[in-house]
Amino acid sequence: MDKEEILEILQVVKDPEIPNLSIVDLGVITGIEIENKNLKIILTPTFSGCPALKVMEEDIKSAIKDLPFENKEVSVSYDTQWSSNLISERGRKILKESGFAPPPHINGLVQIDIFKKVKCPFCESDNTNMQTPFGPTLCRAIHYCNNCKQAFEQFKPV
Repeated sequence: MDKEEILEILQVVKDPEIPNLSIVDLGVITGIEIENKNLKIILTPTFSGCPALKVMEEDIKSAIKDLPFENKEVSVSYDTQWSSNLISERGRKILKESGFAPPPHINGLVQIDIFKKVKCPFCESDNTNMQTPFGPTLCRAIHYCNNCKQAFEQFKPV
């Protein structure tokens, strides 16, 4: 069994806060180590203090419990900083289909202007306003579309 096969198995593990999005497509699986009969999966949270972290850990353990390794470990690591650039293209599509504005790809520092005129996931308009940078979780902000009159969440670029 190789890393690609394990990533495919982990596609069934969904982000508890966005149930259509796998943790693989979210980009939080930052390492898979296979050595002899040992498997170690390294998980990096989107934000320190992520409330979904323990649930994701347990869901990963459940997904890999029947794999043919003597030792299976799930480790949370902050050694690799998660970035919204790690979200796969499929993940960005799923975010949009789920009513979230996917984060833009960023190069370097996040400027405050990146939170202005975010494209609405419902009607594609950029006639939007950020209502608050504080969404239901640290990784999301609340916006409003002036065209279709829908409130929506933006997955923050980091």
